Amino acid sequence: MAQDINQIRNIGIIAHIDAGKTTVTERMLYLSGEKHRVGRVDHGTTDTDDDPEEQERGITIFSACVKYQWKGFNINLLDTPGHVDFTAEVERCLRVLDGAVVVFSAREGVEAQSETVWRQADKYEVPRIVFVNKMDREGADFQSVIDDIGPRLGGRPVPVELPVGQGPPHVADPFRGTIDLVRNKMRQFDPETEGKNVTETEIPDEFADDAALWREQLLEAVCEIDEEAMALVMEDKPVPEEMVIAAIRKGTLERTIQPVFCGSALHGIGVQPLMTGVGDYLPSPLDRPPVQGIDPKKQDKTLSRKPDPKEPFCGLVFKILPAKTGDNYWIRVYSGELKQNSRVYCPNRDKKENVAQLWQIHATKKDRDGQTDTVTTGDICCVIGPRFAITGDTVCDVKENIELPSIKFADTVLSMAIEPESTADRKKLDETLDMLRRQDPTFQAVENEDIGQTLISGMGELHLEVIQHRLTRDFGLNVKFYKPRVNYRETIGGTASVVGQCNRQIGDKQMFARINATFSPLDDASKPVIVFDRLPPDCLPNDVRTAAIEEFRQRAVGGGFIAGFPLSGVKIEVTDAEMAEEGSDEVAFRIAAGDAFDKGLEQAGPVLLEPVMKVEVTTPEDYMGELVGDLQQRRAIVAGTEQRGAMTVITAHAPLKEMFGYSSAVRSLSQGRAGSSMEPLGYQPAPKEDAETFSY
Repeated sequence: MAQDINQIRNIGIIAHIDAGKTTVTERMLYLSGEKHRVGRVDHGTTDTDDDPEEQERGITIFSACVKYQWKGFNINLLDTPGHVDFTAEVERCLRVLDGAVVVFSAREGVEAQSETVWRQADKYEVPRIVFVNKMDREGADFQSVIDDIGPRLGGRPVPVELPVGQGPPHVADPFRGTIDLVRNKMRQFDPETEGKNVTETEIPDEFADDAALWREQLLEAVCEIDEEAMALVMEDKPVPEEMVIAAIRKGTLERTIQPVFCGSALHGIGVQPLMTGVGDYLPSPLDRPPVQGIDPKKQDKTLSRKPDPKEPFCGLVFKILPAKTGDNYWIRVYSGELKQNSRVYCPNRDKKENVAQLWQIHATKKDRDGQTDTVTTGDICCVIGPRFAITGDTVCDVKENIELPSIKFADTVLSMAIEPESTADRKKLDETLDMLRRQDPTFQAVENEDIGQTLISGMGELHLEVIQHRLTRDFGLNVKFYKPRVNYRETIGGTASVVGQCNRQIGDKQMFARINATFSPLDDASKPVIVFDRLPPDCLPNDVRTAAIEEFRQRAVGGGFIAGFPLSGVKIEVTDAEMAEEGSDEVAFRIAAGDAFDKGLEQAGPVLLEPVMKVEVTTPEDYMGELVGDLQQRRAIVAGTEQRGAMTVITAHAPLKEMFGYSSAVRSLSQGRAGSSMEPLGYQPAPKEDAETFSY
């Protein structure tokens, strides 16, 4: 059935872990009539957390897509993980979404992963609205969350709702409803109907002054956006509700403001206004600019596609779920229409792909009744049939080609060696690892034939633990697992100017080549190696010159001097070369370049780099001393502390090597009252003794 593109909303729920994303999603599905019972995270009955690992741990690990309708809007909603180990799921979702709902806990406020997902939304220029959840929890503080968003995230929160009270029922002024600052009404939500029945009344006198003050702040933001509204305010005339909504929508789409809602998703309070806000303030596909790409055949030619069904088809593969009946490709359609039993082109692989079936998605599976013939601009669908495309690849019209920017994921930071118990398990293990790689772009698996082990790499301890459980429980593999190890890198500590030579007799042929190069460290040690061709114009023939420069680049990819870890943070400048009349061919200059590369790394002083994590610990002040002492024993540098309500937040930078099992240590030191989170920060030189453990 044809959809009005203007009524489509592609949104994501993003937040720190335990802020309540999945509960918000469940409540939206229930209130929209999409399901008849509210799923509970702690019972493992939610639609979006349908994996056994998610149900056991009570957290979201895999992004899931659900659809519902609300007041004429067709919503495609992606529920994303909050744990830093699975931040790639957030990355790929934000790449294809038009808007986002950022959820904050009213008690914890802006947390470490809140900053990460906010930055990711900034990266993809995604407009967002804010939902302050858990207003009925002990220690809830609406004002504190609002005050944090500006300085910590660089946002401009504009409350469109005000909580009536805050905290659980036993406090003096518990949370019991919301005040709509746009419509000047008070709302109360019937707990007997899980929030479905809403009573709307005039604002009681006891809240009138507060509501008037917050309404004035809302109108100030509106006046900055809409000159007509400003004129009405200057003349002391009322601003129509429609004008306020239009101005807030304009500011949201321009990303100059973020409307703020509040409530308790667990008890169904405040979720209906949030759902209305998704339609009122977040963009439709038509509100987003045309997507930009390049011509695959002419890389320097820029192309664009408007969000129009009449444009040539163009879409992006943002997730792949392996299945026995054919992998499920999740695709966002940016332009044109995608039809069942058609052919599309994947410019990244230079392959044509079949579109055998089109499905709507529910959670992480195909919707049972959701098979369709056509998917149009702005929608998200599941495609069965492609074989070659991977996550981040473009699919487009066979005749009208375009290649969209792909999705870049963070590098892995932790590895673990595994090996099958028997040769019979080897083939099944290889097939399973290949399937997991297709599903998860941040998971890597490399086989070492010399020792018969496979090295798997991921984003952290929890990521590898989930992979381990899936291999043994879900796929029934007999596999040995070894202790996780840190993914080091290598760089150089100083500069060196070297001369690489080839002066060999091979058969009756004398080979000669000389090449000069300078090695120096980059300011950012985590950046890839850069090779500059500074050779004089007529120094070498083009084919020989290209071969020499290419050899430097290939050697840089091959690893460093200490133990072959990935090389980074190095600048190589090839400055001069000499050749003979005979015997100075491509092979000779590749040998000379390799010689220069080895000498350059050795003379510049190889340095082992270890990954550093940004650690945030939230604790009652009573345990602060023990936690800081423990961090210092782990070679951490405490970057700062701040007070957030009754809790103290410690921010530190610590080597990943020292942080294994840290979450358990935090619980032990604080009698279970403190919590921690980590995210990759960068790289720093490792201790000398660590470097000495690796053979040169």
